[in-house]
Amino acid sequence: MRKSMLAVASHASSVSPGNQLTEAHAISALAALAQPTRLAVFRLLITHEPVGITAGVIAETIGAPHNSLSSHLAILVRAGLLRAARDGRTIVYRSDVEGMQSLLQFLVNDCCDGHPELCNMLTGPAGGPCCPPSSAKATAQRKAKRVQSAARARKS
Repeated sequence: MRKSMLAVASHASSVSPGNQLTEAHAISALAALAQPTRLAVFRLLITHEPVGITAGVIAETIGAPHNSLSSHLAILVRAGLLRAARDGRTIVYRSDVEGMQSLLQFLVNDCCDGHPELCNMLTGPAGGPCCPPSSAKATAQRKAKRVQSAARARKS
């Protein structure tokens, strides 16, 4: 049984917006996060949402070798937890917030006898929303741009 679950986890494709998360996709996402480097990458990228950061900055920040980081990033992208977008000659990675929300919803869907809204599982500290207000996002954008600028300056 375990071997078949790993095969499903490594080959599941990401979920399209509006589609229901399947068990195979949930296993893929959880398997992707069940590795220390990939968990560190995802947590780092969540803090830089919505701007994202480059692979070089990710490698430098978490201390991962560049050659192994690319496979970790590919696994997270296939699991529907990250997105990659080309920006000139670089690729910017961002967390896939919708993918993570789908995973969390899948996990708590049957909470409170099928009424997960009663459990307040998807809220942040003090019962507030799980995502920071937009002013915090603007601060995160400025912080990410400073990190990217510093990385480009070091390369020069």
